[in-house]
Amino acid sequence: MIAYIAKGQPQYKANLHCHSTISDGKLTPAELKAAYKAAGYSILSITDHEVPYDHSAMTEDDFLMLTGYEAYIRTSATGKHSQFKPEVHINLFARDPHNVSYVNFSDPYCKYVKDPEVRAAFRKVGADPERPREYTVAYINEFIQNAKDNGYLVAHNHATWSLEYEDMLLGYEGFFSMEMSNYSSWVMNRMEYNGALYDKLLRQGKRLFVHSADDNHNGAPFGDPRCDSFGGYAMVLAKELTYPAVIEALEKGDFYSSMGPAITELTFDGSHVHIETEPTQQIMMYVGGKKVYFETGTKDAPVSSADFEIPEKAPYVRFSIYDFDGRFADTRAFFRDELGI
Repeated sequence: MIAYIAKGQPQYKANLHCHSTISDGKLTPAELKAAYKAAGYSILSITDHEVPYDHSAMTEDDFLMLTGYEAYIRTSATGKHSQFKPEVHINLFARDPHNVSYVNFSDPYCKYVKDPEVRAAFRKVGADPERPREYTVAYINEFIQNAKDNGYLVAHNHATWSLEYEDMLLGYEGFFSMEMSNYSSWVMNRMEYNGALYDKLLRQGKRLFVHSADDNHNGAPFGDPRCDSFGGYAMVLAKELTYPAVIEALEKGDFYSSMGPAITELTFDGSHVHIETEPTQQIMMYVGGKKVYFETGTKDAPVSSADFEIPEKAPYVRFSIYDFDGRFADTRAFFRDELGI
């Protein structure tokens, strides 16, 4: 038997995409930490735009700061924003909390750092800083590989908001995870839930995990309908709340994506699956085909568990929870060879 989520095991709530006053966010790093800790989170990564920064001094025994930053590549060599052209945004999470290497530094992209001495002091790795960035599969894959070679896990952000085409997405190599939901984008457009996109990629052989994140900038106050905090996160199934254990869990895919629902147990016994959740509206098993296997409840009689048999021809399975507030939780995909079936 494989216990992907064992009943009662620790689950650490994490926001892996966040912006502070160091770039274009409205709250300081200390304010962000205080807000997320008060909201029941255990992990926060402040991923400011093109500013590698080590916030590990704010880590406490019950709250972990994960070092990272967000990079982006646009069709303009100077990084100019276009409302109607695609771009790619990439989160880099450092395996070592003190790693602040700047991958493929590009002066036009580093617009939030005004001090030339600070710019000069960055530890620049990867491509020549004089080389323009290119919105091509080849360059993006080179960027991803340079990031991995210099100690980062690399994630793909908000593909829908970024207007990315599927042929580009299918060409990317090296992302460990993609954002299933980006809550800031969801607040704006109600489109950035990428379940259908994830299945398209899986059916064409892409193997990557999924998480959700806020991407919060906090332009609206907490409690405002426009607030972009506390709506998308990862539940990290780490052995303990330490930096090495959390990085190991992320790399192995020991986490799931949620906008609200919780999954409390998920086990595989050959082709048999047992899943338990908080009381919810629907539990679904996707198998890479037209048919979806599901159990459905009502508000008076919600569903909180399901048992499924994995079909013989299913190339993979993944599980999705849909609650009465229209929010999803999603596991990563599990392929037949991983399950030994």
